[in-house]
Amino acid sequence: MGEEIILESRIMAVADIVEAMASHRPYRPGLGIKAALTEITVRAGTQLDERVVETCVQLFTKKNYVLPAD
Repeated sequence: MGEEIILESRIMAVADIVEAMASHRPYRPGLGIKAALTEITVRAGTQLDERVVETCVQLFTKKNYVLPAD
């Protein structure tokens, strides 16, 4: 899926969704990392690269990565 789109762009698409959903915004509180990971998982294979989503989910669930605080 999306092989004509360079890998870096596919990674950025996933990272952008996770950061945007999990982070606080002036118009709403952050939705949390769990909601963000659920959303990208739903979109995996259709709107987002499956391998990139799987890797991102593993970073947060198995490697205990956390987003930097604002």
